Amino acid sequence: MVTKDRLKGQEVMSLSSDNSEDLRRDEAPLGAEPTTTRPPDPEVVPTGKRRYLTAAYKARILRLADACKQGELGPLLRREGLYSSHLTKWREDRDAGRVPPPRGRKKDPRTAERRVEASQQREIARLTEKLRRAELIIDVQKKVAALLGNPLPEDETR
Repeated sequence: MVTKDRLKGQEVMSLSSDNSEDLRRDEAPLGAEPTTTRPPDPEVVPTGKRRYLTAAYKARILRLADACKQGELGPLLRREGLYSSHLTKWREDRDAGRVPPPRGRKKDPRTAERRVEASQQREIARLTEKLRRAELIIDVQKKVAALLGNPLPEDETR
């Protein structure tokens, strides 16, 4: 409840805790500006957010709607937050064979090429290392054979 008190010639507004919801603008005489007894409400009112429904969701709802008996369709639509016009449009799209395009980022056509190229680079690096090891082993075998007195012929393909 709002009460007016006088303090050194000034009007002071005070609130009592019993009726805090009963706050109103003071009635001011004509020509005078009314005073507000409550500060503005800082609460931000949430705004609606657009729903994006996937093709799988639409297909599932259409299957459920088609399976509904008399009187079951309304509760389904209310539960899902849909309108009958949604079902009509989705059925038209389904019957016409129109499939919605996939949502999200489009795939970069170069991604597959990059993946293949990276895999080929890894394969080349693996085979190069394997060749290096094989050549090292052959060199050791040649040295061992030379120490034992049975030298191996040199490979002329290099």
